[in-house]
Amino acid sequence: MNMRGVILAGGKGTRLGELTRVTNKHLLPVGPYPMVYHPLKKLVGAGLRDILLVSGTEHMGDFVELLGSGREHQCSLTYRVQDEAGGIAQALGLAELFCANVRCAVILGDNIFLDPLAPLLEEANRHPDFAWVALKRVPDPGRYGVAEVVGNRIVSIEEKPAQPKSDLAVAGIYVYPPDVFQIIHTLKPSRRGELEITDVNRWYLERGRLGWSFLHGYWTDAGTPESLALANRLVMELPPRY
Repeated sequence: MNMRGVILAGGKGTRLGELTRVTNKHLLPVGPYPMVYHPLKKLVGAGLRDILLVSGTEHMGDFVELLGSGREHQCSLTYRVQDEAGGIAQALGLAELFCANVRCAVILGDNIFLDPLAPLLEEANRHPDFAWVALKRVPDPGRYGVAEVVGNRIVSIEEKPAQPKSDLAVAGIYVYPPDVFQIIHTLKPSRRGELEITDVNRWYLERGRLGWSFLHGYWTDAGTPESLALANRLVMELPPRY
């Protein structure tokens, strides 16, 4: 598989309050593992062996101490530092040299989900020039990027809309072809001052190059006290499939 993995584990985790006062949220426990183990196990379980982890300056040493070279996880790990919070797309841009001329499978480090990753990657690989996203029905779509699907095609994507057009959240699982980095270079910061991954996905959508897979099992982020507690409960009741 001509693909490399990217885990985005930056951000301050401020929504978790005191829990992240002295550590990165992706090092907090979810079930029997630190949170970051879950995306790592998903990528390795899907057959990827070259993986890049992006995080901030404050806790990069903790990730290196925890994960090392990746040998214990049957992979080779590379690390890149995101100097300041600038959005998911900016963090992904740090993988440009690592993913030169290969596709990249990207997981946000706080995404906890049941389904194995391999079937999604297999679907994406049938369309090598496409970007690919995972969709999941949620009760509160306004918290996320929201996709509107007609037939089998995504027709619109909105970031945290006040009036969502569907209940399909764009989960933090993406596959991109090598030209994604050219697109990131053209992005302008949003009103939040960040480079938005929704703008990247919309670029592919407008050119008929955006595909999707549906997540059938549970999925949650773990970025708030409530969603962290939910993630722990889900993982302990039914362990993720890697």
